[in-house]
Formats: sequence, structure tokens, C-alpha cells
Amino acid sequence: MTDTPSVLFVCVRNGGKSQMAAGLMRAQAGDRVRVHSAGTAPGEKVNALSTQVLAEVGADMSGQTPTAIDPELLKHVDLVVTLGSEAHIDGGDTEVRNWDTDEPSQRGIEGIERMRLVRDDIAARVESLLTELVGPYRAR
Repeated sequence: MTDTPSVLFVCVRNGGKSQMAAGLMRAQAGDRVRVHSAGTAPGEKVNALSTQVLAEVGADMSGQTPTAIDPELLKHVDLVVTLGSEAHIDGGDTEVRNWDTDEPSQRGIEGIERMRLVRDDIAARVESLLTELVGPYRAR
């Protein structure tokens, strides 16, 4: 067993929000957190705009592919975070939290502008979660 906390980010298709959260956490946490991403009904590819807006802030999700939730992984992560109101999961003994993320399309905002707003909302939540999991970052 390791002292490194682990988190599984989940959305329905695993092509946008959960992949963005995982990419942002990997970029911010490095090896301080084990990061996973999955979908309740995975799609076939990662959203290109999601990949683009993460690259704008130095996070990479270009090599990722949508995957289903692995029941064994679910048993061993410390926390599951669902993104949006559509993904529902029974975590068993694992804590499940929901981030009801901003959805700019409900305000008529689409395209790259929408995706940047979604990214920024998720990034703020990831930063807060990272501090909760491992404390504030201190350069050595």
C-alpha cells in the first residue's frame, strides 16, 4: 500500500470533463497523486476542443482514450469525483463526490469559448482538491 492518494474522475463519455480533470490534476500534482479517468458509457474518442484548451495551459491529454470504469480500480482509489449531473456511480466503500461543473452552453456560449470556461471551472476545483489531498505545494 502507498501513501500516495488516488482519485478517479468520471463523466458519462470520458471524452471531455473527466479527461480534462485528470489531465489538469496530472499537470498540477505530478507524482503526488495517482490519477485515473473513466466513463459510465465511454465514447470513442477524446473531445478535440478539450485537448486543445488543456494544451493552452500546459496540460496534456492528447494520448488519452475513453475507458469504462474498472471495478477493481474503483475498489482501490481513495476518491471518485463525478463531473456534471449525468454521471452516476455507486462507489461502494469509496467516497464519491460530484462536481456540478459550469455548463456555458446553457447560457448560449459554445465552441472554444465554452471549453475554456469549463476548463477554468474544473482547474479551480482540481487545485482545491489537490491541496486537500496533499497540502500546498512547496518547492524544494
